[in-house]
Amino acid sequence: MMYSSRRKPVLYFKEERRFLSGKCTIYKLFGLCMVLVLVSLLWLQLSCSGEMSASMNNDGRLQQQQQQQQPPPPPCPADSRASAADDPSWGPHKLAIIVPFRERFEELLQFVPFMHTFLNKKKIRHKIMIINQVDHYRFNRASLINVGYMESGNDTDYLAMHDVDLLPLNEALDYGFPEDGPFHVASPELHPLYHYKTYVGGILLLTKKHYYMCNGMSNRFWGWGREDDEFYRRLRKAELQLFRPSGITTGYKTFMHIHDPAWRKRDQKRVAAQKQEQFKVDPEGGLTNLRYLVESRQELTISGAPCTVINTKLECDQNQTPWCLLS
Repeated sequence: MMYSSRRKPVLYFKEERRFLSGKCTIYKLFGLCMVLVLVSLLWLQLSCSGEMSASMNNDGRLQQQQQQQQPPPPPCPADSRASAADDPSWGPHKLAIIVPFRERFEELLQFVPFMHTFLNKKKIRHKIMIINQVDHYRFNRASLINVGYMESGNDTDYLAMHDVDLLPLNEALDYGFPEDGPFHVASPELHPLYHYKTYVGGILLLTKKHYYMCNGMSNRFWGWGREDDEFYRRLRKAELQLFRPSGITTGYKTFMHIHDPAWRKRDQKRVAAQKQEQFKVDPEGGLTNLRYLVESRQELTISGAPCTVINTKLECDQNQTPWCLLS
């Protein structure tokens, strides 16, 4: 039987009245309660003081033993981890992790050291590039990935289009060079949220040559969503074979999704003709009509993990895509 919170005190007092005689007055009841409270407080103070003194003595002895047994920590472990990101003995290929980004610093602080450690364990040469959109337009994930491709340099030969809120938990996931074709790491069978067959978002690896064959991604997608679906059509048009993981048994627990929808709401608004245009193929747009300005470039280290932050201002042709602004 369910009771509301308002009924609980009534039930409590009914139970207590069973232990009192009918001749008991209110003053006697009050005096008895005060005596019980004082006795309880005195017992609590004595027991806590004894436990605290014993705990302090034990902690002091334990701290002395730890100081005697433990050797001093090795100097600068963060620097040694950072230098391992580009060890030539790990192979001829080097990965550019392209992270489209805007104002999600809590996730970035977790993402960079996690991915750096994960890729070092797998001996994947890499560099992490945070493409930070600093203009006043709506977020454009596809254009930022295009910028990452353009700014990735000649020292990398393949890239990962990588969401900042998706962390791989299974070390069996392959981040190696996708020579045979694009490799969708966050496949629909493994992604914690998106399970439709044509999904290619989250984490997608492909060579720079293959990305160029697709002319990159369309720059028409301002706001959240749909750019991955359009890029799937580009992969198919370029006749590139798409690959996905096999033999992974961790299912939807393969990744940790650290995005908090209550704190970071997605920009899902559709402005002007955007609702109709979002389902169309962009046959000419991509790397060929990308317009941007690199405002600054910063080399950072987060918990020993190096990354490059490229502060980017995108340009928008409001005659072509008036929905780049919400107003």
